[in-house]
Amino acid sequence: MLRFILSFFGGIFTVVTMGVAVTALSIGAIFWVYGRDLPSHESLAQYKPPTISRIYSGEGRMIDEFAQERRLFTPAEEIPDLVKQAFISAEDKNFYEHAGYDARGIIAAAVQAVQSRGQNVRGASTITQQVMKNFLLSGDRRIERKIKEIILATRLEESLPKERILELYMNEIFLGQNSYGVTAAAQTYFNKTLGDLAPHEAAFLASLPKAPSDFHPVRRKERLLERRNFVLEEMMENGYITEAVYREEVAQPLRSVQNGDFESFKTALPPRDYFTDEIRRQLSEDFGEGEFFSGGLTVRATVDPDMQVIAAHALQKQLEQFDRGLGRWRGTGKSIDAGEIDNWQEALANVKVARDITLESQWYPAVVLAVEDQQLRLGIEGVGADENAPHVVPRKDIDWVRGSFADNFKVGDVVHVRKMTEGDDGTGAFIRWTLRQVPEVQGGFMAMDVNTGRVLAMQGGFSYQHSVFNRATQAQRQPGSSFKPFVYASALDSGYTPATIVVDAPIEIDTPQGVWRPKNASNQFYGPTPLRTGIERSRNLMTIRLAQEVGMDVVGSYAERFGVYDRLSPVLANALGAQESTLFKMVAAYAMFANGGERVEPTLVDRVQDRYGKTVYRHDTRDCTDCDDPSIASSRGPRIVSDRERVMDPVTAYQLTSMMQGVVERGTASSYVNLPVPTAGKTGTTNDAKDVWFIGFTSNVVAGCYIGYDQPRSLGRGASGGGFCGPVFQRFMTEAIKKYGGGKFRVPGECQFIKIDRFTGARLSDGASGANVVNECFREGEEPVFGITFDGGFAMGSNFEQIAPSGGGSKQVTTSTGKKAVVGPKASFGTLSSGGLY
Repeated sequence: MLRFILSFFGGIFTVVTMGVAVTALSIGAIFWVYGRDLPSHESLAQYKPPTISRIYSGEGRMIDEFAQERRLFTPAEEIPDLVKQAFISAEDKNFYEHAGYDARGIIAAAVQAVQSRGQNVRGASTITQQVMKNFLLSGDRRIERKIKEIILATRLEESLPKERILELYMNEIFLGQNSYGVTAAAQTYFNKTLGDLAPHEAAFLASLPKAPSDFHPVRRKERLLERRNFVLEEMMENGYITEAVYREEVAQPLRSVQNGDFESFKTALPPRDYFTDEIRRQLSEDFGEGEFFSGGLTVRATVDPDMQVIAAHALQKQLEQFDRGLGRWRGTGKSIDAGEIDNWQEALANVKVARDITLESQWYPAVVLAVEDQQLRLGIEGVGADENAPHVVPRKDIDWVRGSFADNFKVGDVVHVRKMTEGDDGTGAFIRWTLRQVPEVQGGFMAMDVNTGRVLAMQGGFSYQHSVFNRATQAQRQPGSSFKPFVYASALDSGYTPATIVVDAPIEIDTPQGVWRPKNASNQFYGPTPLRTGIERSRNLMTIRLAQEVGMDVVGSYAERFGVYDRLSPVLANALGAQESTLFKMVAAYAMFANGGERVEPTLVDRVQDRYGKTVYRHDTRDCTDCDDPSIASSRGPRIVSDRERVMDPVTAYQLTSMMQGVVERGTASSYVNLPVPTAGKTGTTNDAKDVWFIGFTSNVVAGCYIGYDQPRSLGRGASGGGFCGPVFQRFMTEAIKKYGGGKFRVPGECQFIKIDRFTGARLSDGASGANVVNECFREGEEPVFGITFDGGFAMGSNFEQIAPSGGGSKQVTTSTGKKAVVGPKASFGTLSSGGLY
């Protein structure tokens, strides 16, 4: 009997032992099979999570941010214990005890799920397992993935400390609303830092990893509240908070930014504009899109926020003024269905129209609720029913529009309105509401420091939200007569002087397309004229003859050296600005006139730092030789050594600047630009006034503007660069001078000054004075030659009507081709010319 009993239990032991061995071998085999060819967990030790790249103004104010995954990386030691405890309680209560996987947790989760009938389900995966799933594995729910997850989690626990694993988890986890990691989520849901979170808010965030879309703070509010309270209970049971704290926190309502309980962090950011978007475009090219959107870069922009607003308003005012002069109502082109009028607030919120316009005051989207004979009744976004009531626009508000309210509006139309007030820029007592529309005509504006190339302001259109196309940097437009200074620069560097005489007379040129007969904008001819007067009055025929004399290959080399073109086609029409360029390139080129002929590279960025604070780009590479010297006298600044390339002789730069001062003082811009400091510039108007320009500068700041339709067509009769862009420049520079100052342009030591008659180019006595007298700079050591006339090799016929001078005699001179020509002592002004293609 005893033998039988021993045999029986021996058999059972053998079976059990063999079963255990087989099970162990099977499990080992499974783990061996799935443990092969797994991704390396060691890479996590050097893992750099994708983080937000942020852009700051020069004053250190954040003005924009870019990210594919909105994440703010926070080291484990900077994450408050309260936040860690909330996530550990919600996701892995035995985190500090297990070795990567938690058998007890798996069993406890199963039991709890059964007891609560599925109401409180805690994930069986540990935080370490979730790290492996998020970083190295897919999110599918197959048993193979779970096995691999456990294997990798075990390996990770052996190579990284717990706090490092927790750091990876809490910075990588997706918590909804495009927020990755706890720091970004705290900002998104509460507009708070982690250190400011209360226990119920930490529990709120810890409720989200399970399924953020299922716990939306507005759409699934009750479900999220239940989950939050469960996490708080877990925190109490784990000893992280007391029962008294638990009862106090669980009684708190569920509050969030999304529910309107807190102001969004986005309200502290200005609306995205052309400046920061251009930084995004340029840095994406320089660093790559992946690095820019996920590298956590800190970008210090050159923008002056105050001047940026002034630039935007200066351009917008001119565009709106032109648009309203046309008398046509186009509106936004958007409308709300009649069936949605009763709930117009929600419907209007979903309509994509510009909400970033602040010209004179904030522009509000509105919907037409009723069209009456003498008024429009409106529903205005974000304005209460009793705020600035009544919400109507009277008939007199559209006196500038052809037709009545009924002709131009219907119920459901989405429009823009702004407050009309007694003061400027929306200040003072409210008067009434007034209709506005985004103009069809567009333009660009840019201003930069002439010495450093720092772009201070850039406006690429009327409204960024209306059109993101940046017309300051991306629009290829014909610069027209604003290109002429490069022709004159090439001539001055080739031995010509501001007093050199060039014939202003008709020209005929055979081209493959037929005979080209360029003309002045005034349709008149002025005979032999000094270069100075030629650029002041923007004489096209003189410019063509000069370009022919100098050679278009020389003109092209100058344009390319200044960065206006990569290659200028050597045809004479391009001397008048027929070849397209960008406002960005033109303004940068003019800066080199202003600073005496030294190369400056335009930049929107002062400095870029990586996520660790290391500077990876700095625009200003000049050396400060004694910045660290404490003995520098208080009356002297440190010495900055520049190694900038010289692109133009300083005498040439000054001569050209002086001639362009004449454009502002008595030439094509004189009626529109009048600043309290010396100012130089050049207008530009292309054929049929399809593009109009003005680029000008003081000793410190250069700024430029162009206006035109995106699909080029005439701006109308009488449109000119001076008349359209001159006022934009004037408005901006009036304020810029207050901030950045201005003074006389630097005179090179190689200049010798001789007084000349600016109409005839004749030399005058040192004591001469009068409106016709100019104290002209000539190169020292070079004896200027007077009386020679250049005609570009084109004959000057005698059968054209010349604008004759009033009074005085004429004299005969010899041209460069040996022919004789009659030079009048003084040409009359004739009709002012704004220049142009033809």
